[in-house]
Amino acid sequence: MDLDAWPRREHFDLFRAFDYPYFSLCADVDVTAFRDHVERDRLSFNLAVVYAIARAANAVPEFRYRIRDGDVVEHDIVHPSTTIMGADEVFGFCTLVYDEDFPEFARAAAEKIAQMQARPRVTEAGEGRDDLLFMTAIPWVSFTSFMHPLRLSPPDSIPRFAWGRYADSGGHVTLPLSVQGHHAVMDGLHAAKFYAQVQECFARPADVLGGARAPRG
Repeated sequence: MDLDAWPRREHFDLFRAFDYPYFSLCADVDVTAFRDHVERDRLSFNLAVVYAIARAANAVPEFRYRIRDGDVVEHDIVHPSTTIMGADEVFGFCTLVYDEDFPEFARAAAEKIAQMQARPRVTEAGEGRDDLLFMTAIPWVSFTSFMHPLRLSPPDSIPRFAWGRYADSGGHVTLPLSVQGHHAVMDGLHAAKFYAQVQECFARPADVLGGARAPRG
């Protein structure tokens, strides 16, 4: 990116100098139609959420910006890297290839996830790559805030997402969804645009997910 022509250049310089330049938001999203569609079509709820988040994040340019050697690069596409629980309650990092077509994404992801469940590893998060979106599910807790661990040097500008246990409330099903980003490349406005995009995905699952079949889990 041409930083001199970037309207946020001053903000970039300000926030990248902070000791801790990250912000985090947590909001409930309505997954009523989404959950019903997933259960009816016998899809994996977790995998469908991973896809919806990746789809929404790719639609907001700021979620594809990364800080690299003092500059900012914009990826054409970014891919989900999510935690997967294996045996003995040990999780691994599983990097998936994002495909806008959910059936194609689900088929490739199911094989990769099965491999990770058989042998969980924490070296799978894409060492040396920054074209990723880090994700994790905490399905045992319906939380109201979340903070991810990260390295401060060099600056880690990969966005992070977490979602918890969904809850039935007044005829609606809501899911807590947390977003964490580097303030030098994105603001609250961009996080709000992401939430709008992902809520749209959750509201029209038939259009977004189609008729794919993926293992439950």
